[in-house]
Amino acid sequence: MTEVFIYDHVRTPRGRGKKDGALHEVPSVRLAAKTLEAIRDRNGLDTSYVDDIIMGCVDPVMDAGAVIPKAAAFEAGYSTRAPGMQISRFCASGLDAVNFAAGKVAAGSDDIVIAGGVESMSRVGMGMSGGSWYMDPSVNFPAYFMPQGVSADLIATKYGFSRDDVDAYAVESQRRAARAWDAGYFKNSVIPVKDQNGLIILDRDEHMRPTTDMQSLASLNPSFQMPGEMGGFEAVGIQAHPEIERINYVHHAGNSSGIVDGAAAVLIGSKAGGEAMNLKPRARIRHFANIGSDPALMLTGPVDVTEKLLARSGMKISDIDLFELNEAFAAVVLRYCQAFEISHDRINVNGGAIAMGHPLGATGAMILGTVLDELERRDLNTALVTLCIGAGMGTATIIERV
Repeated sequence: MTEVFIYDHVRTPRGRGKKDGALHEVPSVRLAAKTLEAIRDRNGLDTSYVDDIIMGCVDPVMDAGAVIPKAAAFEAGYSTRAPGMQISRFCASGLDAVNFAAGKVAAGSDDIVIAGGVESMSRVGMGMSGGSWYMDPSVNFPAYFMPQGVSADLIATKYGFSRDDVDAYAVESQRRAARAWDAGYFKNSVIPVKDQNGLIILDRDEHMRPTTDMQSLASLNPSFQMPGEMGGFEAVGIQAHPEIERINYVHHAGNSSGIVDGAAAVLIGSKAGGEAMNLKPRARIRHFANIGSDPALMLTGPVDVTEKLLARSGMKISDIDLFELNEAFAAVVLRYCQAFEISHDRINVNGGAIAMGHPLGATGAMILGTVLDELERRDLNTALVTLCIGAGMGTATIIERV
């Protein structure tokens, strides 16, 4: 198989996913186009040699519909020879876009692929594309369908994480993200979003609340107790896990991922493709995997897919220098650390989605770039990137610096 290299990555800042968020005025296609422009200009790409553009988009409807990567290529002024496609595996869509690109390069069909994702959650609300998982009882019942927050609280209950545990994790995520921004760790990968006059709309993650502390979080009520108790979803969770007598509701807006707008792009290619464009590789993609997991717990897929990935790659947890796990909810990361006995100083070292937000289709590509930058900054070698996924799945990728 052909070796697969990462040559570059960029992302937009994450804007608050509300109508008063800084990026609300920017259509999804324009966010995606900004990343394509940056990848091209930074690397001097001749876009007629781009074999594909693959982007995750969880809700590809309204202005995010109609094969948004190809539309973004038109907007960015790419050669018409560059094709595009969008994919969705819920929250892992951006990382799976990278993995799809890697698979195409490894198979020898492509030499240069741009992968990433986009989600404008202020313009296209979560769940706008609908689907049988939400709507069809014939699917709901075998899937033990419930809101993800109830599943997160089920995980916290099953594995013994208290309200103080998840709040303390959230405070640390905010602290780490603020420190990383202040230290300039993101300056080479985050591209400012500008308007048509060239004025900066946003150049820093907007969702962060660096003054968050345990006292401020203690004032927040649990977000998922009402749908759990009044909506009947607690009963669904207990039916799947009868060892649980009742769910302890610990998650709220302050220890869950933020709803935001954003886009990311990763430049993937073969050795020959990179040499043809005078590109210097930064890392290689060693292995990747997907898995289905417990649909009621739903968000423990990162544990299962990591076990699968390590077994297939012949690697051990101790072979991984840094971990990046999307902070969908605090209990997701706490369970992962518990399962593999990972110390907190090896995972999400620059904060995560609790602080900076989770633009669904883009996050996987964003956190891949974040951990690559951090490997270089610390002069380390290997990282594992993973995300939990709706309906009970997991995706993970191992990268190694060149």
